[in-house]
Amino acid sequence: MKRTLITALLLISSAAHAKAQAQQPAAPARQDLAALRLGVEQFLQTQTMGLPGTVTVNVGPIDQRMALASCAQLQPFFMPGARAWGKTTVGVRCAAPSPWTVYIQANVAVQAEYVASAVPLAQGQPIEASQLVLVKGDLTTLPAGIATDVSQIVGRSSNASLAAGTPMRLDTLRSKQVITSGQLVRVVSGGAGFRVSAEARAVSAAAEGQMVQVRTAGGQQVSGVAKAGGLVEVAF
Repeated sequence: MKRTLITALLLISSAAHAKAQAQQPAAPARQDLAALRLGVEQFLQTQTMGLPGTVTVNVGPIDQRMALASCAQLQPFFMPGARAWGKTTVGVRCAAPSPWTVYIQANVAVQAEYVASAVPLAQGQPIEASQLVLVKGDLTTLPAGIATDVSQIVGRSSNASLAAGTPMRLDTLRSKQVITSGQLVRVVSGGAGFRVSAEARAVSAAAEGQMVQVRTAGGQQVSGVAKAGGLVEVAF
């Protein structure tokens, strides 16, 4: 009788435990970290479309200890100031069913040709195509504003003397002068139904598109926009 009672109590306890377990909510599914990595990679590949050369995206390691709730729609984004260039950080957020946000490190390399000096270049010297060479490298490791086409450089001059092999930065170059100081120029102006021109002498030098001052034969000094061919456009 005693053994039968103990057996009955054990059966009741087991049934109660099983019922309690069945009533507990199932643990939420965890986010697949491989899908998280893939989402970041695809986001960066989209952001780099249109860049020159060959783009390589490497997503950094993801902490395998992260226990994120599964997300139906991952939303990658950039923090203000971040971009798909060199070492970067991509945020990934989930809105539902359980909100969370993580940040993933990545690196974007852009292998392409850029322009470098083939020979030493003197300060102020007009640069010729024969003095330049195309070099292939990772643009993300170079300073901003690197020229990628020889035509961007020819005719311009450097603000400083450069050694051979120096990457050519557009922000360190002066535009090609189209007007020199003391040069005779043709001042042109026009409006609705009329166009006039007169000869003048340049007071200063200027590159195309820059403002330049000229003095007319009557001694009047006016300012206009320098154009190729010794022209100065004056707006009235």
